[in-house]
Amino acid sequence: MLGIRQIHHIAIIASHYETSKAFYCDVLGFTLMDEVYREARDSWKGDLALNGNYVIELFSFPQPPARPTQPESCGLRHLAFSVVDIDAAKRELEEKGVNCEAIRVDPLTDKRYTFFADPDGLPLELYQA
Repeated sequence: MLGIRQIHHIAIIASHYETSKAFYCDVLGFTLMDEVYREARDSWKGDLALNGNYVIELFSFPQPPARPTQPESCGLRHLAFSVVDIDAAKRELEEKGVNCEAIRVDPLTDKRYTFFADPDGLPLELYQA
């Protein structure tokens, strides 16, 4: 076996680095651990943590292509974040100007969830654990 223990990080390419950095840090509560401008690639790279754990590499590149469809594109479908109180989390997002779908119940797990999007339309999910 490979010995995989957990997911190390998720890489996201943003069309506007500062906008996405503000969204992930100021709206969702991630912490910027480190960032570097890579001049040869005209690209920013930010390392974001959640509760002290490195989770997301946030990149920028000049003119990245848009996501082809929502949400059923090949590749990453969405990122899901576990929350204790989905009603409070949804309300906080909406107070910060983030549009959320209505809360639904997963028929397989009986858990509550909702979807919203990052500034580039990447589908994100809140899932009540």
